[in-house]
Amino acid sequence: MSAEVVSRKSLSNAGDENEQPAAAAAASNGGGEIRLEAKMTLVNGITVIVGSIIGSGIFVSPTGVLKYTGSVNASLMVWVASGIFSMFGAYCYAELGCMISKSGADYAYIMETFGPFLAFIRLWIECMIVRPCSQAIVALTFSVYVLKPFFPECQPPDESVRMLAVCCILVLTFINCYEVKWATMVQDYFTYAKLFALFLIILTGMYQLYLGHTEHFTFDDTKTDVTEIALSFYSGLFAYNGWNYLNFIIEELKDPVRNLPKAIAISCSLVTFVYVMANVAFFTTLSPVEILGSEAVAVTFANRLYGYMAWVIPMFVAMSTFGAVNGVLLTSSRLFYAGACEGQMPEILTMIQIKRLTPAPAVLTIALLSLLYLCVSDIFALINYVGFATWLSIGVAVLCLPVLRYTQPNLHRPLKVNLFFPIFYIICSVFVTVVPMIASPVETGYGLLMILTSVPVYLVFIAWKNKPKCVRSLTSKYRKVVPFNALKKEEASFAGLLHESFLNFVLPTMFLV
Repeated sequence: MSAEVVSRKSLSNAGDENEQPAAAAAASNGGGEIRLEAKMTLVNGITVIVGSIIGSGIFVSPTGVLKYTGSVNASLMVWVASGIFSMFGAYCYAELGCMISKSGADYAYIMETFGPFLAFIRLWIECMIVRPCSQAIVALTFSVYVLKPFFPECQPPDESVRMLAVCCILVLTFINCYEVKWATMVQDYFTYAKLFALFLIILTGMYQLYLGHTEHFTFDDTKTDVTEIALSFYSGLFAYNGWNYLNFIIEELKDPVRNLPKAIAISCSLVTFVYVMANVAFFTTLSPVEILGSEAVAVTFANRLYGYMAWVIPMFVAMSTFGAVNGVLLTSSRLFYAGACEGQMPEILTMIQIKRLTPAPAVLTIALLSLLYLCVSDIFALINYVGFATWLSIGVAVLCLPVLRYTQPNLHRPLKVNLFFPIFYIICSVFVTVVPMIASPVETGYGLLMILTSVPVYLVFIAWKNKPKCVRSLTSKYRKVVPFNALKKEEASFAGLLHESFLNFVLPTMFLV
């Protein structure tokens, strides 16, 4: 299998231009620079956002909001407010994405506004922990729901679950390395599948409402403690996480000035409607006690109402999570790619497969990290530790908008939002991050330690330019094992590409961990 790759910075001498039709089509200056090709339409953009937001959470256990609000009506208000809050953030990202049209989203915005140090911290947390951890968890959820019909009376074997999760990640890795259109096709069809399942649940809930099943819709037992309210929003916002994913691949979106705001507005409105109505449907049939005690609310709902057709829900949950894994892989690889283009990741990650125009080394790296996390027993705790950091960093990215209005007023802004939206979002971000930090100091402490691990990495590997010869020789010794760089980049094998990615990125990560 050939894996011809070139650096984005320049094309190597490739000879006959007929051998590189894709590269020639993508070169922005007639053959000098190669970059990711804009192949994604408005519909592709909508499905990327919807497919990334809607994963396993809404099907499996929407109990977090109810747990911290105490009542059905209050939980529905939090779901609506979380959707509106996400729309405000997405609206701010639309201006930033049209103004700074680089892959990498908030990483690129923080780099432009606050410089490389804060940008690297954001890159480190997202690349090393949040994205690969999230992908591993969703892949495991996919495996559980694929295997569940074969083990109706017990949990599927752990080894089988993990092996199927490995297969899921490897199949999607191949698709994302081979062709962007294949990846977006997977995203499109599996997004349609999960929306079909949710609309089936919603229609069932509307029929239940028509029959008069409204006994659970009350404000009874509503909690008023500020920390509880903040934690309920934290759970709601976690379910909406992914609204900013299209910004990570904006270079591959056709006519981003027109399509990015439209994709964000349509997808966020659609997801908010679907989430709220799905919760309404659940509460028409299940009591708050039943929902809090269920590990899979949608399956419990289906078993109660669908009879022998209840098997369709586990099937659609599996399809939903498969699409979510693809969405994380599609967008995360572009974050690695963007970091490498800024010199904060190994140069191998700037390379693009010359015929397919996909960032194959970056895709392989995020896949390998995800596979490593499948070996860890308690990765759910890791997500809880760094969850607050994710929303804090998004708040910092939104802060870029008013800061750039002041520091760089002459930047071209095809879309300009009212400053009320970023200011409101920043205030709410402080609320939903600081209050949970007070309520859960232990998890916050671990999360801060994970963030602080980025500081020595940045100081040693990026900021420290004049390293001693002994330090510089460490990397060169690894390179001497298999002289990948001595090969012509057009002749680089797939195995060599894997080797270079492993030595330059995954192996140092394992030592650091």
